[in-house]
Amino acid sequence: MNPTPLRLLVHGASGRMGQALLRLAADHPDHLKVVAAVTGRAPAQRVVDGIAFFAASELAGAPAFDVAIDFSLPEGFDAIVQLCVERRAALVSGTTGISQFQRERLDAAAVTVPLVWASNFSLGVAVLDELVERAAKAVAGWDCDIVESHHTRKQDAPSGTALTLGAAAARGGAQPHYASLRAGDIIGEHLVQFTGQGERIELVHRATNRDIFARGALFAARQLQGRAPGSYRVRDLLDAPAG
Repeated sequence: MNPTPLRLLVHGASGRMGQALLRLAADHPDHLKVVAAVTGRAPAQRVVDGIAFFAASELAGAPAFDVAIDFSLPEGFDAIVQLCVERRAALVSGTTGISQFQRERLDAAAVTVPLVWASNFSLGVAVLDELVERAAKAVAGWDCDIVESHHTRKQDAPSGTALTLGAAAARGGAQPHYASLRAGDIIGEHLVQFTGQGERIELVHRATNRDIFARGALFAARQLQGRAPGSYRVRDLLDAPAG
């Protein structure tokens, strides 16, 4: 007998990540069920492929859900965090550009619900994050450089992922330096290099398909189910299944 599918609310459903989440969740109807898709503006259709669509202003009227996956804008961030707290539902968020105050709101929410916020939901990057911290501890005193490459339309530099990897290096005792490249249609490449006298370690992750980020977010949503309230990293969710 199949378990009851995890009920998902997709917040930011009209964006590129939101569309990928809806498409990929539909491939796993036995495990995942999108019960609501929330867009910034009033939707042109109220029901699409069996999924109810809501405007952000109608968020409070969304049906019951187990996990909200949020890839929206900072302006809509507070509302979805508050709804998850009120509903005692888990939260997976990749919304970037949030303020320090919003980060504090996220920390406060973690007292009540399990949640994960990440700049990158690639499972490969989650593994890289751990490797970088371990390497930094093992080769104390070596130079640490992070080179990130993205498409020409990406405006922020260094990327959020590069900064996250830099934080991992710093936890290991390194002092990371950054370089950014913008070229062609590169989805995302991150090189973390540790250089000593006469030798060098290179840790690299290359993304070749944007779907990896949506798949990682769906993985995180499933792994949060049944966990105690708290703030988790993607790498934490790789270690063991939900209890």
